[in-house]
Amino acid sequence: MKRLSYAAFAVALVALPVKAEELTVATAGDQNMVDYINQYLGPLFEKAYPGNTVRAVGTGPGDAGSQKILERFDAQSAASSTAWDVDVAVVHEKFAGPMVQKGYLAQYRGDIDTGKLVSRANAKNALGADVDGYVMPMFNSQTAIAYNPALVANPPKSYAELADWAKEHPKQFGYNGIKGGASGVSFVMGWIYAFGGGDADNLMTGPFKEEETKKWGDAFASLADFTKNATLTPGNAGTLDLLSRGEIAMGPVWVDMFYSWQANGQLPPDLKLILPAPGMPGQPMHYVVPAKASHADLAEKFVALATSPEVQADGIVKKFNWYPGIDAEYVKPKLDDATWNKLFVDITPEDLATKGKPFPIAPYNNAILEAYEQSVK
Repeated sequence: MKRLSYAAFAVALVALPVKAEELTVATAGDQNMVDYINQYLGPLFEKAYPGNTVRAVGTGPGDAGSQKILERFDAQSAASSTAWDVDVAVVHEKFAGPMVQKGYLAQYRGDIDTGKLVSRANAKNALGADVDGYVMPMFNSQTAIAYNPALVANPPKSYAELADWAKEHPKQFGYNGIKGGASGVSFVMGWIYAFGGGDADNLMTGPFKEEETKKWGDAFASLADFTKNATLTPGNAGTLDLLSRGEIAMGPVWVDMFYSWQANGQLPPDLKLILPAPGMPGQPMHYVVPAKASHADLAEKFVALATSPEVQADGIVKKFNWYPGIDAEYVKPKLDDATWNKLFVDITPEDLATKGKPFPIAPYNNAILEAYEQSVK
């Protein structure tokens, strides 16, 4: 029998089919997150890595969806499973810290090319927890102040200017308090960053100091006065609805929701956005890879593709009006001028870098909400 040469053997080996792998992606969030992976990102990945498949599993909207992923990791850790059944997870930032602290995640960001395209602080610190290297932002959602230029020719550029403007224009600023949606919560947190009288950076990064909570009295007194002159709206959508009908001139909104409403014709096209100093909170959704993922190599390739400038431009910015998870400067060359001018002219990448803030760490967040309930009637 004739022996195969090494070269012939190598050719024969390459011709053998590669074992197909199924990558399981668990994602918190609304159904659009599942659809994004199953209908857009998954097929892209399967084309780039033929023979492999992607399966998205939705765990539900809001914090509850991320909590289910954490509980899944808890169960597999408790069972001492050597290969976990989730390869990539998409979680809210408040859950990234606990996952790192429990040893559930791989420190993989330095292993993928797109890891160096991220410099925003929320990729290193998640509400006071060190997550550097363990997370890769899928996108950044951001709150801002929407306004009607026909009614507000020179919009306030800071919280201090906004407070003065509201006194001169009673009931023309609307927000949804702290129970009708997170845009109102974000506005309140920004108020404390601006007027709290303490160390705003400490509120965002920790550690928790009880004495900081004693410095907010004047801020909440001024917020109570401000709210008497404001219009309380029934929710995130309610603020946008009142803006669309001209019943209020300004109000806090989620940027992606604002642009989606404009695209659907639910908001007048001339409404604009501003991010007042010192800033307002937003939050990312993070890609994480379990330390015991069954397909760790493939998981890293998936996240690298998902956070590439091309996919961030087409999938994150164009499809959903989210801000990219990677720095906008790397995404700009992949966007047409119309898309860039829509998302990054009112609020520039520099605005996002300097005034896009995280929410306070949990103990401060809870303390601020409790103080609001007591002070703002």
